[in-house]
This record gives sequence, C-alpha cells and structure tokens, in this order.
Amino acid sequence: MFDVVIAGGGPTGMMLAAELRLHGVRVLVVEKDVEPPLFVRSLGLHVRSIEIMDQRGLLEQFLAHGRQHPVGGFFAGIDKPAPHLDSEHAYVLGIPQTVTDRLLAEHAAAAGAEIRRGCEVLSFTQDDYGVTVVTSAGEERASFLVGCDGGRSTVRKLAGVGFPGEPARVETLLGEMEATASVDEMAAVTARVRETEKRFGVGPIGDGVYRVVVPAAGVSEDRAAPPTIEDFREQLRAVAGTDLGVHSPRWLSRFGDASRLADRYRAGRVFLAGDAAHVHPPTGGQGLNLGLQDAFNLGWKLAAEIAGWAPLGLLDTYEAERRPVAEDVVNNTRAQMALMDTAPGPQAVRRLFAELMDFEDVNRYLVEKLTGIGVRYDFGSADDRIGRRQKDVPVKQGRLYEHMRGGRGLITGPRKAQGWADRVDHVEADQAVLLRPDGHIAWAGDSDDLEEQLRRWFGEESRT
Repeated sequence: MFDVVIAGGGPTGMMLAAELRLHGVRVLVVEKDVEPPLFVRSLGLHVRSIEIMDQRGLLEQFLAHGRQHPVGGFFAGIDKPAPHLDSEHAYVLGIPQTVTDRLLAEHAAAAGAEIRRGCEVLSFTQDDYGVTVVTSAGEERASFLVGCDGGRSTVRKLAGVGFPGEPARVETLLGEMEATASVDEMAAVTARVRETEKRFGVGPIGDGVYRVVVPAAGVSEDRAAPPTIEDFREQLRAVAGTDLGVHSPRWLSRFGDASRLADRYRAGRVFLAGDAAHVHPPTGGQGLNLGLQDAFNLGWKLAAEIAGWAPLGLLDTYEAERRPVAEDVVNNTRAQMALMDTAPGPQAVRRLFAELMDFEDVNRYLVEKLTGIGVRYDFGSADDRIGRRQKDVPVKQGRLYEHMRGGRGLITGPRKAQGWADRVDHVEADQAVLLRPDGHIAWAGDSDDLEEQLRRWFGEESRT
C-alpha cells in the first residue's frame, strides 16, 4: 500500500513526489506516457520557483543547465527595464522544460518515489480510510490520490469536479524545425513582426534547428491533432510575408488561450494540482511555475496528515491558499492577451499600460505578480509580513535557505520551538520569524502569539 498515488509525471507531479518523500511518505507516480515528451512548452523558471529550488538544494543543478536573464519586459511583452526585486535570485532562469522535467524526475526517483511510466489511472473509489485506484497496470490502495495529470485531467473528471471558464478564442502554432533563411534574416523578420504581433517569434536553438511560434488562422476543431509543416508555412507567409524556408520539423504542436479554473481543489481524499486545477494562456510563462508552487504548498500538508500531527483543517488551507493565486494568474493572463490584440482599441490600452509601467512601483507590482514573489496568503493578520514568502538572508551559520533542505518548519532568532522540535528546526539569526516548510512567514518576532501559531501550523506539542 502507498500513502499517496500521484497521477501525472510532469513537473508538478515529480515536485510533489519529492516533497512527500522528504517526510518518508510512500509515493507512487503513474504517468501514461512511456517516454517524457520531446517538445518544449516552458522555457524558464521565475524568481519564486528559483527560490524553491534553492530551498531544497536543487538550484546548482538547474543553474548548470540554464541561463540567467533579466526580468524586464514580461507583462504582455511590454519592454521595460527590470525593477528592483526583493530576492537573492532576481532573474529568470532560461531552461527548457525537457531539462526541468528530467531533473525533477531524477530528484523524485533519488528520493525514493516509485515511478511507473506507461501506466494511467482508469478509475478510483474512495472511502473514509483511503482511495482504491485502478490503473492500467492493476489496482493500488492509498490514503490519498493527487491529480497532476494536466488540463484534460482524468482524475478531475472522475472526481466530478467542474472546470468552468472560457474556451480558446485564438490559437498559436509552436514547433521546432529547420529553415533555409539565415539567422540575420530570421532576426530581422522577428523584430519587424513583433512591433505589432507579440505572439510571433523565431529563434535558433542549436544544430540548425529553430523554435517557431506563429499565430494560427483560427481555432482547430480537433485540439489534439498536431498541425502540419504546411500549416506553419501558410501562417508564416500570412503573418511575416515569408515562410523562411522552414522544413524538417522535429515536433509540431498548438496551444490556445482557454482559461479554466477548477471549482474546488479537493474532493474528499482526492486533490488537484498544476494544470489539472487551472489552465490559462501562456503569456508571462507562469504555468509550469504555478504548478511547482502548488506542489510545494501541498506536499508538507499531506505529509503532516499522513504522519498524524496535522492540525484540524490544515489540508483545507491548500485550496484556500492556492486557488486565489491561480485565479489571479487566470486574470492577469487574460489581461495580457487583451493587451496583445492588434486591434486599435487594445493597442490604445497597451500604450496606456506602457506609460503606467514607467512608474517603478507599477512595474514592480506587475513583475512580482508574474514571478510569484508577490503572493501573500491570507493568514488573518494585519502584519503585511505574515503570509508572505521569506527571502533568503544570511544567518549565524550560512544562509537561511540552506537550513530548509529537510522540508521542516524553521524558527529563527533567540526563541526555540522546544515542544515542536520534531517538526520545527531552529537557527540563530538577527531576525525572528517562524517559517512553514514552504517558506511562508507564520509568525514574526514582535508578536506574542508564537505558541498559538505553532499549534495552528504544526499541531500540538510533542509529548516525547
């Protein structure tokens, strides 16, 4: 018997599996694809995801495979300089999703998660004690099931969770292929077209292969059917005036701008995370990052429930905290899509936004939204620090994030959580805060309710 079965072996599922394994939870990941996909949807990690990797000791591996870029020019492709961000990792890490997928899968496997590829969830039933999951490889019993199986989630559908929203109104073609045009011609065409069409882009990725993104003529009836190379040629000619001599595709795909948000993130012992819970346009590159942060929030809470020390209602805080974040992403991506419309009205609004973003506070506010560091969970406190993530800072021994590798709570400063030492670590520091395992501040040192907050997030004191 497993403690948790995770449907979906993408970045959200693998991140969650690794988080659970930090606490000794028995995890099974089932992934219907025999091999990881070759196509590259996401191209990078935002600031909050980079911080998460640092908190778990993974950042050096990711830095070795990526390239750091400034964070300006993200919101609707409006080019503005990078604002000052309150983070030790104020950059975007350019790294293909294929590499991110591989590193997280290796991390989960090394932590002890069992991963079965070529296996999918067919059905499940749940009772007061657990979930019986029927997969294509047989039947498994677990305490919980988590659907990390994408926008067309089988788990979500079987759980009867609604997925309301807006269907795709526009579609974009995406692929990797060779071309006869020179790099200089590619760059000139891209610069000219992107003056008005921000959904267009062509760039080299190595070995004579180019990543091509071009608006489609409409929305296909069969979204699962990949486009053809001729579709790309036609749209390149229509949008750019040249097909750039594209040929010999590696892979071709399409994506739309549908926006949907699950009615709920929990149905009894079944949870949803990542694209299974929310889909939205890819503007701002937030999708993969949003899923990673879902997993980071849910993992320690599920582990606490399985270990038996979770306070009443802790599992319900997953939806209470993460669903509003996803709703905000759905809203900001819709806004960005509107600002990227080439019609005169949206372009007028875009020019106004560009003027407003000349104000440092406005620019920073929008960038913090897209990078995830502006998130503040509602813990019911008037103190603006409470509920926000804690940035990395020096402590008496090294860096704060170095003391968070075990996925436990952490208290800094002179006070210790002696009755919770089996769940909360301590490190000497000038600043006194109580951090949850996901790095969000639950208590700050000028407040007298430390024990109340320890019980709220870490349960009752240990009697041993």
